[in-house]
Amino acid sequence: MKMHFSIPVSEQLLEKFGGRYVLYSVYLEGFLLCKVRYSQLHHWNDQLRRIFGSTVPAFPPKFYLAMTESMADERRSQLEQYLQNVTVDPSITNNDVFISFFRKLQQDTFKIKTQRASLDIYLADGRNVRLDIQTSDTAERVLEVVSCKMGLSRELIRYFSLFFIQDHSSGVLSVVKKVAEFELPYVSLQSMKESNCKIGIRKWYMDPSHDKMLMNCSSSVNLLYMQALQEIEKNWVKPTDGQMQKLKLLQKAANKMKFLELVQEVQHYGYIQLDPCTCDYPEVGCSAAVHIGNNEISCCIKLPSNQTKQASFKISRVRCWQVTFLGAITRPKDQGYEQTLELRFEYKDSDSWRWIVFYTKQAFLLSSCLKKIISEQLMKTMKEDKEMIAHSGFIPRKRILVRSDEEDNVFEKIREEDL
Repeated sequence: MKMHFSIPVSEQLLEKFGGRYVLYSVYLEGFLLCKVRYSQLHHWNDQLRRIFGSTVPAFPPKFYLAMTESMADERRSQLEQYLQNVTVDPSITNNDVFISFFRKLQQDTFKIKTQRASLDIYLADGRNVRLDIQTSDTAERVLEVVSCKMGLSRELIRYFSLFFIQDHSSGVLSVVKKVAEFELPYVSLQSMKESNCKIGIRKWYMDPSHDKMLMNCSSSVNLLYMQALQEIEKNWVKPTDGQMQKLKLLQKAANKMKFLELVQEVQHYGYIQLDPCTCDYPEVGCSAAVHIGNNEISCCIKLPSNQTKQASFKISRVRCWQVTFLGAITRPKDQGYEQTLELRFEYKDSDSWRWIVFYTKQAFLLSSCLKKIISEQLMKTMKEDKEMIAHSGFIPRKRILVRSDEEDNVFEKIREEDL
């Protein structure tokens, strides 16, 4: 699946010995990842083509005359689309040419050399695991190290991920973004200091039933248990009075397995909660508390009249969605720009299709959750299809993910197709 790359801004700078060049600010999931020149991307594209040939998407052509403002904006848009398209193929994103390119760019952008360093990874109960790492270690490597230190078995690592999180003084917990596997957590953390972020390890699946895959490992059970307690404390998960009473008894008895079994029944367990945002459903000017998980976007919506309305948008009724960049606010030096974003999705409401818009700085996180839900649904469908074929030889219809990109939009689409 494509990654959420964007290039919302660029700047024209002077060369050391005369002349000018354009420096592009590359964002990932809405946060500054690195800054890069066209010539660097051009050379990288040549390297990729030597390995992967025609599977690498077309690269924006050189301009041999001075660029006008419209030509410069066209190139910025083309480079953005190129970065999105090149990430479709996992064989490219897992290749060392891809990883080492962004490793160097990240380090150069934030002026951090490769050296030994300490990195704290926070658990859901507030404790941290201190790691001895290299500043150039990727998130994939850091996750392996922290998992090993906690005793998490290797085959279960894929159920967890690293996230940038914020613990606000008000007690509110915000998940800012998932750390990409090729991203350098140490470097990204330095670049996000102004946001008071820290790195935490959390489960990364949207179907709560996947918990059962982790019950034979004490380390994974501990991680799930700590996260469930945190989400109850932060009011992400909403047990009834009766459920809360039973959960407290199980917590007091330190019966983690029974606790996790019961919490499965609690509203919004296994969901990710977004910060309060605004939306245009059922009318313009509404505020919303949004939870996403278990094949739905669940919302508590406050109308302009101060009335509240509960809404559940089933993912099976979502035809497509897109993230749109609405503008940028300048932040302190080397902190990039704060993006203003919207996520809109086309939804079958009763018998008609309509667009529903959420205005949220976590639009990319919401999109990542939608992609995760779709990928889990597809994996489940593929498994069921294989079982059906094995028993009957019948080839069923299959849902597939289709995506296209338009300028500053990241566009996701779902359709059905006969195999």
